[in-house]
Order: sequence, then C-alpha cells, then structure tokens
Amino acid sequence: MRTTQILFLSLLATGALFLGACGTTRTRALPQYEPPLAKTDFQNVRMTAYTHTESDHREFTNHNALGGELHAAGPAIHRAENIVRALAVSDTEDVGLRRVSNSGVALQPFSADETRPVVRVTTIKRVTKTTRRVKRAIGVTRAPRIGSAAADWSRWPVGTTFRLLSTGQIYRVDDYGWALSGRNTIDLYMANSRDMNTWGARQEPIQILHWGDPQQSLQFLQSHQDYKHIKRMVLELEGQDAAAASLE
Repeated sequence: MRTTQILFLSLLATGALFLGACGTTRTRALPQYEPPLAKTDFQNVRMTAYTHTESDHREFTNHNALGGELHAAGPAIHRAENIVRALAVSDTEDVGLRRVSNSGVALQPFSADETRPVVRVTTIKRVTKTTRRVKRAIGVTRAPRIGSAAADWSRWPVGTTFRLLSTGQIYRVDDYGWALSGRNTIDLYMANSRDMNTWGARQEPIQILHWGDPQQSLQFLQSHQDYKHIKRMVLELEGQDAAAASLE
C-alpha cells in the first residue's frame, strides 16, 4: 500500500512539472520592454546565440518557427581590405610608327632658291610587338551559406537578411523566442553547444541586406496570440507600442 502511494505521488509530481513546463511561456512574466532601434540599414545590435539542443528548444528539434530547418551560417569571411588584389593586365599593346626612306638617295635639305621640285619618297612601315598569351585563373566563389536567426518580428520581420560586419557572415530571421519579445536582441543559431558558448553575447554592427515584410509576420503571428510574447509582437506590429510595452 505504501509503495502504491509513493508511486502515485511521484506520478502527480511528474505531471505537475510537465504541465508547468508546457504553460511556462503562457504564464511567466515577459522580459523588460525596450524601445525599438531606429530602422536603418546599419545597426549596432546585441547578439546572443542558441542551438537546438538547449532545454527550451529541444521540443522543436532543429526546426524554426516556420517549420523549416535551422541552418548554421558559413565560416567567417576575411575582410575585403585584407585580400591581395591583382592589377588588371591589358591584352593589347600600342603600335609604334616610324618614317624611313627607301629610295636609296640621300635626302637633300629643302631650299627656297631651287626651281626644280625635289621629290622625296617615303613609306610607312608598321612595327608591332609580339604579344604572349597569358593564362588567367578565374576564381569561382560559392554563394555564402545563410544562417538562421531568431528575433522579435516586430523589430526585424521574418525574412530580414543581414550581414555581420565583423565576420562577413549572413543570417536570415526565420525564428523567434520568448526572451526576445520586446527586446533589441538577435539570437544567432549555432550548430552545437560549443559554438554557442564560444559566441556568448556581444554587441555587433550589422548591415541590413533585405528587410522582411511586417504584414507577412503579422499574418503568421495573429493565430498564436494566446502566448504573451507573441501577443506583444502582434501589438507592436499593429502600431500599439504603448500596449506592447505595458504587457507583462
């Protein structure tokens, strides 16, 4: 009897923990609201990192909010100013001209006192320089691998694509998270915990290559407003910034 009671209490505790975990994003307080950054093509943004093996993302496996697969960005790219550039080489060379006499007669100086005409026969001989064919190596570069990023879709709408100026890596916003709602933070997806921990959190200058569509973001989020962090994004996308800031 005692064993049965212990087992029953254990099951109750497990169930409570499970229900608490499922309802966490519905009941817990939202992060402190931050006024949005100016929407410019160059921004200085707080960057964090996450991976699909974290406890709060494990239920979603390696998929983003849209149902697609999360992708890590390609390797860092060296800055352009540190690359040795080859100078352009001309394929043609100037043609030289020179005048010579081929009559065999010594040319006489011109005199105004002479009545008979003096005929000078000259020809133009074209002289060209021999050119060599030079083989040129043409480097074929692959398109950079675009990584996944999570953000508040009211600040960076889904589909927003940006470049990290410090590394040259390119990311696209295709995910969101509770801790990002109402915050000027972008979370970069990393393939594993080691890369995530190495990145940590830092301020990064970014260049926006393409802004996503706010209306597309709104249409997707409107059906998920029972979650408070999504409700806050919806309010801000609708222009209700004060209501979004007051939501807790």
